[in-house]
Amino acid sequence: MTAVTQAIIGTAGHIDHGKTALIKALTGQDTDRLKEEKERGISIDLGFAFLSLDSGMRVGIIDVPGHERFIHNMLAGAHGIDLALFVVAADDGVMPQSEEHFDLLHLLGVRRGIFVITKADLVPAARLGEVEEEIRILAESTELAEAPVIAVSAISGQGIEDLRQEIARQLADFQARRATGLFRLPVDRAFVMKGHGTIVTGTALGAAVHNGQKLRLLPGGGEVRVRSIQVHSQPVEEGQPCQRVALNLVAPEKLEISRGAVLADERLDVQTDRLDVRLEVRPAAKRALANNTHIRLFIATAQALGRVIVLEAEEEIALKRSGLAQLVLQSPVVALAGDRFVIRDETSQRTLGGGVVLNPLGRRTRRPRELYRQRLHLLEGPPDAAALEAFLNLQDSFATAAQRVSILLNRRPDELAPALADPRLIRLALGEEEVFTTSEKWEELKRLSLEAVTAHHQANPLSPGLEMELLRGQLPFDIAARVFRTVIDKLSSESELVRDDSALRLKSHQIRLAGEDAQLADRIATVLKDAGLQPPEIRQLSHYTGLTDQRMRPLLTALERQGRIVRLSPEHYIEASQLEQARQKLIGVLGRQPGIAAGVFRDLVGVSRKFAITLLEYFDRAGLTVRVGDERRLRQPQASVQK
Repeated sequence: MTAVTQAIIGTAGHIDHGKTALIKALTGQDTDRLKEEKERGISIDLGFAFLSLDSGMRVGIIDVPGHERFIHNMLAGAHGIDLALFVVAADDGVMPQSEEHFDLLHLLGVRRGIFVITKADLVPAARLGEVEEEIRILAESTELAEAPVIAVSAISGQGIEDLRQEIARQLADFQARRATGLFRLPVDRAFVMKGHGTIVTGTALGAAVHNGQKLRLLPGGGEVRVRSIQVHSQPVEEGQPCQRVALNLVAPEKLEISRGAVLADERLDVQTDRLDVRLEVRPAAKRALANNTHIRLFIATAQALGRVIVLEAEEEIALKRSGLAQLVLQSPVVALAGDRFVIRDETSQRTLGGGVVLNPLGRRTRRPRELYRQRLHLLEGPPDAAALEAFLNLQDSFATAAQRVSILLNRRPDELAPALADPRLIRLALGEEEVFTTSEKWEELKRLSLEAVTAHHQANPLSPGLEMELLRGQLPFDIAARVFRTVIDKLSSESELVRDDSALRLKSHQIRLAGEDAQLADRIATVLKDAGLQPPEIRQLSHYTGLTDQRMRPLLTALERQGRIVRLSPEHYIEASQLEQARQKLIGVLGRQPGIAAGVFRDLVGVSRKFAITLLEYFDRAGLTVRVGDERRLRQPQASVQK
C-alpha cells in the first residue's frame, strides 16, 4: 500500500502566474475542474490533487485561485496548508496579489515554504536573479525569509525535478500537526453523487476519522454517520489528521451541508459568536485598527461578519503591531484555542489582519480590562495551572468539566492532567464526572450566596429560606442544576448556610412570630386544633380565618417550623397534637396485630376514607409504616414522626 504523508501542500500567488500549470507539471493532474475555469483560463475555486514522491509518499495538494475577487475561496483552502509553494512568474515578478497572498500565509501561520519562479523559459538568467531579489525583499524578516527559491518551467520541465526533490526533503522530517484528541473537518466542498448520497471534502484536523463513526454537523448540531472514506481517490478505513479526506455520509434526515460547515467528533459542540484573540494588524489595513471596526472573519473554511472590540488600553492596534481583542460575530462559527484566522474589511476588499484564537468563548463582561488582559496573556503560554486558572476565570460557566476544558483549549487530556491536579483549582465531583472551578469564583459565589440569603431573611422574616433555584438565577454564573446541588452541599459544609429541602437559610435564622403575625398564626392554629383529625383544605382554611392565601402561607410555614402544625400534603395541614393522637392509635393497633387496612384505620380515627389515606400516606413518608398490599405495617425499626 502507498505510504501517505500527513501534510498538505498549498499554492499561493498572483493570478496567471502559473500555479495550476505547475501542479499539472508536478502531478499530471489538472486542478481546474469547473467549466468556467476551462473557458476563462483562470482558477476560480479550490482545486485538488496529490503528489506521489519516489519514496512512496503521497501528499495532498490544494491549488488556490489567485484573483483578488476569489480571496474568500483562497482562504478556505489555505487554512490547512503545511508547506506552501509560493508562485511568482518570471516575467511579472512580485505583484499586488503576491503581496496579499504572502500576507495571508503569514497570518495563517504557514512556516514552511518554497518560492517557485514559474515561466523561467521566457526570460534570461539575469531576470531570474531580479525576481529572486524581489522575493527576498518580500520575505524579509518573516518565517519564510530563508525558504529556497527554485526556477521552473511547466512547459519545458526545467526545475520540476529539483522542486520535487525539495518537497521530499522538507517533508522527510515533517511532523504532523499536534493531535488534540477530537476530529474536525472544515468542509470546503459538499455535493451529492448519484447512487452514493452526500459527499464532503476537507483537510482533517485533530484526530483520525473512521468508517462508521458518528459525527456532529456544526453549526447546528445535526448528526451523521460516515459510510465510507477516501484519501486521494483511494478507499481507506481511516483518515488521518493533515490529510485531504472525502467522506460519504449517511444522515437520518436531509441536511444542508455547504462550505464553512464543520463535521466533528460527536463530543465536540462548540459554537461561538465571541472570540478572544491575539490580533495582528497588517500594512494593507492602511491605518490603525480602531475599536468597534466592522470586519469579515475568515476561519477555516467559514466566514462571518462582525466587529472588533479592542481590549488594549489605547482602544486601537497600530499597523504592524499586535494586540488583544474580542471578535463579536453576527453568526456562530466553530473555533477552538490555537485556531488561526484572518479578518478583512466588511466588504472583503482588503486584508486588515489576523491572528490566533486564545479563548473561544469570550465573555460579554470584560471589566476590569486589565485583569481580563492578564488572563488572556496567560493563555498565550504553556497549559500550566496558572493558564487553566485564567481560562476558567474567563468562562461564563461557574465550573467546567475536564473534557470540555480539553476541547476548548484544543489540547489532549493528558497534556492538561498535571495542571488540573493543582490545588489552586477546585474540583467538584458529580458522580463519575468531575468539574473544575477556581478559588476566585468559589469565594465570589460564597459571598453572593450569603448576601442573597441574608437579604431574603430581612425581606421575608417568616420564610424558612431562599429557594435554591431563585438563588441560582441571581448568581452571575451559568451553573447547571446538577452542579449547583453539589455546590450547595459544599457551601453548607464551609459557610453559615444550611440547606432545608429546597431552601437555603443562615444557621442563625429562626422564624419569630410577633405582633400581628403572632395573633394571626394563633388564629390559624386554633382553627386547625378545633378541626381535630379532619382539618380543612387550604382554601377552606383561608375562608375560616379571613386571610388571603398569599398572607396565610408564610404563617403556615412559620407554624410548621415551630412544630405547632404538620404539613400532610400540599393542601392539608394538621395541628401537631391531633396528629400525635392518630399516631398513637395506629401504633396501638399495630402493636396487637401485624397490619391494618385503610377502612379499619378510617373507623379507628373517625375520619373520611379520603383523609384516612392522606394520613396513612404521611405516615409512610415519615417512616412509621410501610404499605404491604392493602394493609399498613410498622416499619422496622420504628421511626419517630414529626410532631
